[in-house]
Amino acid sequence: MSVLNAVVLGLVMGTAFGFLLEKARVFEPAVILGQFQMRSFLMLRVFLAAVAAGLVVLAVLVGFGWANLAPKATLPVADLVGGLVLGVGIALAGACPGTVLAQIGAGYKDAWVTLAGGLSGALAFTYAEPTLKPFIEAAGQGKLTLDKVTGLPFAPLALGFAVVLGAALWGLERWRPWREEIGAEADGLLPPRPATPPTAAVPAE
Repeated sequence: MSVLNAVVLGLVMGTAFGFLLEKARVFEPAVILGQFQMRSFLMLRVFLAAVAAGLVVLAVLVGFGWANLAPKATLPVADLVGGLVLGVGIALAGACPGTVLAQIGAGYKDAWVTLAGGLSGALAFTYAEPTLKPFIEAAGQGKLTLDKVTGLPFAPLALGFAVVLGAALWGLERWRPWREEIGAEADGLLPPRPATPPTAAVPAE
């Protein structure tokens, strides 16, 4: 694939990703924080649906020989520490590296600060990576995938997991319908919460 085709494909996929994020409300800081506080499960729904759809697509592509998997090495220490740091940052900012761009497009001015912090952190890690490399690669296990561990073909294994995730989504919807979480009339940006009216002062006698 040429550089131009890769750029065009990236722009198309990025536009589709941002559009779906906006329609799913997952980019909203309140939705993200609600998921971290276990008050809302809209974010979990979207992510599980994305993983299930991705598994089906990969199963078809790999099963017909149209694509080859190229998994990254399993690095438990880096995954755990990095995931913890990322999770803390998402909880504090109400945004993640993907949703912050959607927030900027939707007009959230503080999202620019989050973007600047993310870029600064990525730049700092680039310079610190050589020093952190022994720590990052600690307990590394190479390219460890479930199909290699179980000895099962990837395609049926991926489809099986997609079915399990689909069942989990069905159960989640039965337990907490998504319309009840965002409101039946919600369209586009979630409406701001009404301000609490000030309490009238009682004159002293």
